Amino acid sequence: MCLTSRAGPQREAWLTFLRARLPPDMPERRLPNAIADDRLLGGLDLSATLSSGKPIVQRGLLADVDGGLLIIPMAERLDQGTAAKLCATLDQGEVRLERDGLTACHPTRFGTILLDERTEDEEPPPTGLCDRLAFLVALDPTQQGDPTMFEAADRDAILLAREILPGVEIAPEYLDAICGTTLAYGVASARAALLTLRAARAAAALEGRSQVTQDDVALAARLVIGPRATQMPAPPEEPEAEPEEAEQPKPPPNDLPEDPQDERDAPQDPLDPSALQEMMIEATRASLPANLLASLASELGRGKSGQGGRNGQTQMGDRRGRPIGTRRGIPKPGQRLNVLETLRAAAPWQPLRRHQRANDAKSGTVPRMEIRRDDFRITRYKQNAETVTIFVVDASGSAAVNRLAEAKGAVELLLADCYIRRDSVALITFSGRLTEVALPPTRSLVMAKRRLTGLPGGGGTPMAAAIDMAADLALAIRRKGQTPTLVFMTDGKANLTREGKGDRAQAGQEAMTAARQLAASGIGTLMVDISPRPSTPARELAAAMRAKYLPLPFADPAKLSNAVKGATDHV
Repeated sequence: MCLTSRAGPQREAWLTFLRARLPPDMPERRLPNAIADDRLLGGLDLSATLSSGKPIVQRGLLADVDGGLLIIPMAERLDQGTAAKLCATLDQGEVRLERDGLTACHPTRFGTILLDERTEDEEPPPTGLCDRLAFLVALDPTQQGDPTMFEAADRDAILLAREILPGVEIAPEYLDAICGTTLAYGVASARAALLTLRAARAAAALEGRSQVTQDDVALAARLVIGPRATQMPAPPEEPEAEPEEAEQPKPPPNDLPEDPQDERDAPQDPLDPSALQEMMIEATRASLPANLLASLASELGRGKSGQGGRNGQTQMGDRRGRPIGTRRGIPKPGQRLNVLETLRAAAPWQPLRRHQRANDAKSGTVPRMEIRRDDFRITRYKQNAETVTIFVVDASGSAAVNRLAEAKGAVELLLADCYIRRDSVALITFSGRLTEVALPPTRSLVMAKRRLTGLPGGGGTPMAAAIDMAADLALAIRRKGQTPTLVFMTDGKANLTREGKGDRAQAGQEAMTAARQLAASGIGTLMVDISPRPSTPARELAAAMRAKYLPLPFADPAKLSNAVKGATDHV
């Protein structure tokens, strides 16, 4: 289960209610947010290995929770690598360790509860892990109900259901109806159908039945498919009107009394798959929240930009960031030697090395621990690069005042949000024969306002020179380890060449050539068309530089700021 709720008495009451219905001897573990692979999966027990002189494998947390319950708090902050290892364990039902010549396999099957404590601005838990959990439950923070008020099976009934579950059978017609219902509600994952099947069998076992009924399938559909719905099912097609047939003569009445035994011996009507699917669709529809489509639209509109801080590209290194493991090598200045992993790598070879040292040494004592060059391990780190948004603003023409006002407002709004988003902003303006960096990359709102005040406008459009300068600045930012994003605000109508000549045809060709060179550099780019109507030159220029095209002919500063924040996250 994925339980969406902030930490508090309501969630603790729910967990207490759940524990009261589980076997008292069932193991329970909590997964720390930052856990090493050796503690999660198992690894070499360093102290036992050094004491015994031979490799000793220690069990990990997943092996210890076999047959029990694993609770993962703050699941929205779970590392993707840890989530991938959990997914593999849930799929295989075992933990297999192969490291430093050691091979171990521990069976582990456990129940999982993700505690999703995210706010509106944070991302959900890893999708792959949630896809493997049957139930997605969100506690209503406005309700202070006690979970004990709901009718639920006691511990003895659950233990009896576990014994009945292996023998519970389900008709093939129900399987077709389950698959059809998942498709009707836009659930793309095949695991949803499998989890619905398991939930239906569990519901039948809980009632003491060996056959799955319609009520069991309807309940499973509401619990599993309903929270995963991404669309509303299409309305059923109305059957075509059939021509009226001539009234058939009624058979003569039979005066003989009907034998009730004949009704019992008559064959039962087979289950209608279409009727079953319609029943499941209606049962699932009853469990959908009223604002499902509105919430889906808001999530799709927000995308990943809803994070508290949008990070740049992930970078690997040996100096700073978040530790993600080790690698073999000799430490250099600025790198960190992982002493524990170095000892782990050297421990299995100590008996052999002591034997070799005893045979080679004619005098002296044999060291208790011998570390060689191949044993050194260097800590590896992962960090997210800072993102720099570069605005390239067309300040030419009679409408330059309005365009610059929009640009100034958008830049100021973005800078005010930089403390949360951890972004820097730069500004390049071009008009006439002047193309310059009006604002270097900065987070200072005071400096930005000072440089934006009184920014001049008017003149021609040197589009090629502006693209060249923007590409040079973006490449320089990339060489510093930052992630640049270009935002062009122009109508795309170039009329000045690189030499400053007023040749519209040559200026257009140079602009297209510069745009293709920019596309080859692989820099994320957004083209904001600020002409009164979406213009063909801006669209063609965006296609040449492989940029996302965004026509905003009547954009105010707030609308432009939101559009840039949303669009640059997907560039």
